[in-house]
Amino acid sequence: MYDVPDQTGKTFVITGANSGTGKEATARLAAAGAQVIMAVRTPEKGEQAKAEILAQHPQAKLEIRRVDLADLASVRSFADELIASGQPIDVLVNNAGVMTPPTRQTTADGFELQFGSNYLGPFALTMLLLPTLLRAEQPRIATMSSGVVWQGRIRFDDLQWKRRYRPMPAYAQSKLADLMLARELDRIARERGWNLSSTAAHPGYTHTNLQTAGASLGHDGQRRSLLTNLTFLPSQQVDTGTEPLLFAAADAAAKSGEYYGPTGRFGLVGPTGRARVPRRTGNPDTVRRLWAESERLTGTRLPD
Repeated sequence: MYDVPDQTGKTFVITGANSGTGKEATARLAAAGAQVIMAVRTPEKGEQAKAEILAQHPQAKLEIRRVDLADLASVRSFADELIASGQPIDVLVNNAGVMTPPTRQTTADGFELQFGSNYLGPFALTMLLLPTLLRAEQPRIATMSSGVVWQGRIRFDDLQWKRRYRPMPAYAQSKLADLMLARELDRIARERGWNLSSTAAHPGYTHTNLQTAGASLGHDGQRRSLLTNLTFLPSQQVDTGTEPLLFAAADAAAKSGEYYGPTGRFGLVGPTGRARVPRRTGNPDTVRRLWAESERLTGTRLPD
């Protein structure tokens, strides 16, 4: 198991910290000495996760704060309250997301749910918290992407999937956008001379509630994502699947602009290493267009 380096004195903000990779990252970072702000949509679930982590790590420093990434007003309120509190932030971990709801659903702002929750919400949160992060000694932003980026395309003619919604391609688009966000932030930081590290990670094929929570939206009872039926593929548990994100968020050896994931069979399981990046993430025209559209849709932008 990956041994998280000492994080004493650092404050992390982790979205989706009440379950899956977010909860595992919270527990292991807190055990390494970090203070963790658990950014969750449902505070009751956050409190339950906090209690479970404290039962294993009584010295953990945890705080629950509410944010709904599918609601830009909630994102702005979360950021405003965090900034007003005066709390320093060393690391932002954009982890939360939703995966393959079977029918097209929308956020509070009318965006397709996956593009809104997985990408536009984190984009806005990142822009709003950047001024605070940049005051840290060694600020870092780690963004969770997915192995499905290789199937992703940025559909500028229909970003919100209004014409013909398809769950997996919509998910792949949102995760490709996340990877582009992480890599473009690295380029901007270098261009502006910021002491900011921006990394990305993916968990491979890891068993979490992500596969069932999204697939069950809009239906009674629990449904399973198509991916959960691919039983012939190698898979792993959440403790191993979280390690690329932990490395990207907390390890001094993680390099800004890099993408980390499992290095075992098909890039789905195994120890953490550098992951291959689709060539399209480096297309400057696509990246600039996506960035400009993201600023327009969220009403947020880079600090001066």
